Amino acid sequence: MERTLSAQLKLRTTGRLVLCAATIFAGLLTATPARAEEASAEADRIFAVHVLPLMKQKCFACHGNSPDDLKGELDLTSREAVLKGGESGEPTIVPGKPDAGLLLSAIRWEDYEMPPKQNDRLTDAQIEWFAKWVAAGAPWPDAETIARYQRESWESDSGDGMVVETSGGLSDEWTHRRYDPADIWAFLPVPSREEIVVPQGADHPIDAFLNARIHDAGLEPAGSADPVTLIRRATYDLIGLPPTPEETETFVAAWEQNADQAWLELIDRLLASPHYGERWAQHWLDVVRYADTSGFSNDWERSNAWRYRDYVIRSFNADKPYDRFIVEQIAGDELDPDDPEMIVAAGFLRMGPWEHTPMNPNKESRQQYLDDVVNGIGQTFLSTAMRCAKCHDHKFDPLPTRDYYRMYAALATTQLAERPAPYLPVENRHAFDEDRQHVERLLAFATNERDKLYAKREAAAKQWYAEHGRPEDYVPYEVRLKQRNVEKPPRFVGLSTDEQGILKVREQDVRIWTRRLERFQPLAQSVYNGGDLYQTSVRLRMPDPNKGWQMKKAQAMPETAIYAGGSVFAPEEPVTPGVLSGLGLPASASGSPGSDPYALPESMDGRRLALARWIANEDNPLTTRSIVNRLWHYHFGRGIAGNPNNFGATGKKPTHPELLDWLATEFVANGWSIKRMHRLIMTSDAYRRSTAHSNPETLAEKDPTHDLLAVFRPRRLTAEELRDTMLLLSGELNPEMGGLPARPEINMEVALAPRMIQFSLAPAWQPSRTPARRNRRSIYAYRVRGLPDPLMNVFNQPGADESCEMRDAPSVTPQVFTLMNSDVVTKRSIALAVRLENETPSPDRQIEQGYRLITGKGISPALLQKLVAHYEEMSGYHKQHQPERPEYPTQVTRSLVEEFSGDPFEYQEMLDIYEDYVPDVHAADVSPETRALADVCLLLLNSNAFMYVY
Repeated sequence: MERTLSAQLKLRTTGRLVLCAATIFAGLLTATPARAEEASAEADRIFAVHVLPLMKQKCFACHGNSPDDLKGELDLTSREAVLKGGESGEPTIVPGKPDAGLLLSAIRWEDYEMPPKQNDRLTDAQIEWFAKWVAAGAPWPDAETIARYQRESWESDSGDGMVVETSGGLSDEWTHRRYDPADIWAFLPVPSREEIVVPQGADHPIDAFLNARIHDAGLEPAGSADPVTLIRRATYDLIGLPPTPEETETFVAAWEQNADQAWLELIDRLLASPHYGERWAQHWLDVVRYADTSGFSNDWERSNAWRYRDYVIRSFNADKPYDRFIVEQIAGDELDPDDPEMIVAAGFLRMGPWEHTPMNPNKESRQQYLDDVVNGIGQTFLSTAMRCAKCHDHKFDPLPTRDYYRMYAALATTQLAERPAPYLPVENRHAFDEDRQHVERLLAFATNERDKLYAKREAAAKQWYAEHGRPEDYVPYEVRLKQRNVEKPPRFVGLSTDEQGILKVREQDVRIWTRRLERFQPLAQSVYNGGDLYQTSVRLRMPDPNKGWQMKKAQAMPETAIYAGGSVFAPEEPVTPGVLSGLGLPASASGSPGSDPYALPESMDGRRLALARWIANEDNPLTTRSIVNRLWHYHFGRGIAGNPNNFGATGKKPTHPELLDWLATEFVANGWSIKRMHRLIMTSDAYRRSTAHSNPETLAEKDPTHDLLAVFRPRRLTAEELRDTMLLLSGELNPEMGGLPARPEINMEVALAPRMIQFSLAPAWQPSRTPARRNRRSIYAYRVRGLPDPLMNVFNQPGADESCEMRDAPSVTPQVFTLMNSDVVTKRSIALAVRLENETPSPDRQIEQGYRLITGKGISPALLQKLVAHYEEMSGYHKQHQPERPEYPTQVTRSLVEEFSGDPFEYQEMLDIYEDYVPDVHAADVSPETRALADVCLLLLNSNAFMYVY
């Protein structure tokens, strides 16, 4: 019947369509009881599947979402309200008469024009559904019936999830898509170990795969690098620091006795170092976008975000199985809600930038958070960018919009929270007292300045009441704010324009420093499970059990639907929690025959845990390929698949797909151990190859992009490696692990530059008071999204707003200026010169030792002679030039414009750290000879031998 009706309707114009629909439904309703029942069911289905989703998408924003703000007093959220009509008094609909009433007239744009925007106009086909519904009597079935019809509609379209020819989805464009298997290589199952054929001709399987391609290209691989190069390469790769001269000497001696044994012992020693976790956690934090502040215009501190950072470091050091690592970060709070470390681990879900302001509707802020987490999970664990499927079915990959919103639904009960979580015995709280004193001093200063203005305002308010003959009516301002129907004097009564602006600044400062006191409380940036009646929760606190309304909202199950065009105000078809169907991997082994294989639990708890376990399934090809590709990338400078965050059709395809699959199977077979994978990769000849080839011209011709790995590609030190190495060489590096973020010195001009935060300026960057606190490893540096460290930024430390799949390493002019002229590098060179003078007696020996420390190699006599001559020349220069000692400001004058009057005003910001600051060694503190030796060190710190790992 439906097919016949549809065929007839398509032959007629819009006006005649309505008549046809009304005639057919009228005929059906007056026919036999069976026919009438069939017609009634069909009308209910039309409303549930077509009319109601369109009303939610197109109408409810103005006529239903906010009962207190109904446009034209028209409510369209129930049949009774629709029949009641709006302020015009005319009927909205007349059941059985689609040509009567304002609704059909408005959506046809005859009298009214609804929706009012041209881009939102209903199509003829959509208007047809409304006409059929009204013609059938405008039925409005109960919620259970609506849900049943919508579910049946979805199940009839959902298909079998095959990736080469996917049936079903949201649109005809998606249905029966065909894919080139080469484009969806990552979605296809990983072959078993027995199915993967390892080529012959090499002792190590990795070399067997690589050498086969190299020989097919008519090339020979490069030979092994020398042991001095290899220990520097391995040490930087695994711990992010250079080997000491003593470690190099020991390794070279062992290499000469038994190279393979010496190499294995070196790898095991480095993997056992606690610095291994610091180095490899940095890679992970790049991907998950770690920072200590929220970003955007309200770059507030995220209290104790450092606890997640330290959790990651501990996990790498302990070689936590990667499948467990996945589950803990996505659902640690569900896995073991009584374990504080699991609460901290779930901080992964809080790593992206996010803010909520009064200018954003709560629903939008909530959606932005969930969208960010969906995409973050996709990129981090599945190497799949999910954003492309938010507004439409993915153009290139087997990701329908429905799958996106099913994963969105899996996270719909996830609420942001700064949760109580007792500190663990292993967590470092060493600097709490010193840092608390700093925060309390600035809070006390802001509070005192605010209270002075409060007192002046209150005195003026008392006088106002007295002048109006009502002294007995005076109550404090904060009390007056809470009183209704009471005449209130202006907020800033008695204050000048300057004082009005300063008061707002001081009030903001009090909020900032009060919030920063939370960094000393046992809190964790984490999540909890809770619903929300309107899905608008933007609280950062757990619901209060003593407040019934909070508990009621927290216990209300959220509704989830596909949002048309990605707009949270345009819900269409409802969806239930689920996983990506394109993999053909069921969400679990359970489930009755005929049930949805990709469904996740619909309960309040357990959604994320089920999702995490599906991601961590050993049969999930995206997960296993993703992590081994990342590990390979960090060892060789480029992944086997060139885009570690994007295994889709737009990403770079793997150069050695069989090798990638073999690594994935070995990874799972060996207990998801990352350290075992390091050993496997680093024991290959490919990793130990020289950067020089015997026939570079032929190599450039046959492998111009170095895809074949016939040689090892050198790389520049990362920003963190550069800073950490300079501190290590100078003897200033504090190896203390974990705890509160360190605040290094940065360029003073940048540190004191004004930076907006909501209605005021953010506090200036103040470094940690002592060298021991600020000269820690860079992974422990306080990361402010809105204030990048200039040194780290110029050497390509990624921003924390987007996931970084790989570090860029371009050579640009500011890098030269930074290495030669910046205060940071100059101070390191001076400290290194002081160290050399303390350890070695004569200038030539000092320069020789400095060269050995910086480059890891011995110096040639010719170069030593040149550097000694430079030292002597600079000694003469410095004896004639005495540098000035730097002065540190204890306050800074700020200028702003008062928002209501537009008048400028100034105020003083306190810089308390500099009142008893302990500076690093400075040029004015040392002799001319030391400064000359520092100039030689500065030259060496600018050399390629220092800056590059070969």
